Amino acid sequence: MTQADYLAKFWMVIAHIPEGKVATYGDIAAMAGYPRMARAVGRCLKNLPEDSNLPWHRVINAKGMLSFPLDSAKYCQQRQLLESEGVLFQQHKIALARHRWRG
Repeated sequence: MTQADYLAKFWMVIAHIPEGKVATYGDIAAMAGYPRMARAVGRCLKNLPEDSNLPWHRVINAKGMLSFPLDSAKYCQQRQLLESEGVLFQQHKIALARHRWRG
């Protein structure tokens, strides 16, 4: 397994997350066939080019929360993108039962 192999699979899964839905880092890793590589999904997204069309904002942590610090510009950007798609937050958590996509 090369890095290119699993990155391509992560990107493919992320690209298929529907508008208004979210998936956790672990969900992405499992759907891509690498169930123990949730952290690698995070690294993959951290290194996305700025002009990427991948819906990175639909990937969240296992607690149903965004992984950026609350007061950061990236947190605000991700939350705004999700809310514009109809994803509901209760304080700082997303209702996974309602919005989680499982492929």
